[in-house]
Amino acid sequence: MDSAFRSTPTLERLGQEFLVEFLERARRRQPRNTEVLAELGCTYTKLGRYREGLAVDEALVGLAPDNATAHYNFACSLALCGQRSRALDELEKAVELGYDDAEHLAHDEDLRELRTEPRFDALVRRLKSPGAD
Repeated sequence: MDSAFRSTPTLERLGQEFLVEFLERARRRQPRNTEVLAELGCTYTKLGRYREGLAVDEALVGLAPDNATAHYNFACSLALCGQRSRALDELEKAVELGYDDAEHLAHDEDLRELRTEPRFDALVRRLKSPGAD
């Protein structure tokens, strides 16, 4: 039983890799399917394939420019790829479009590199005090 427990991360990773293959096939058949793109971007990120996730999230924002969650996820990918300023721009856009989960924003590990940025702190404060704007 102990050896089976240790192999769980390997099995999870294999499952995620299989999911990427499946979603990439679905993307080729339906390149404008935003649900497929959202799941694909998330799966790439889970696998640590940040550049691929970034490309998918950028395409998703292009297809759904008014979707706050798409901009939030794009910001996460940008942050994971070291593009801090652009990530903050996208977070601000997500908030403008209605993103309002201050706690998630403040603790999202994908955004940890932004936590020292004054703009990030201002966004968190803005969401925690919505009437303060």
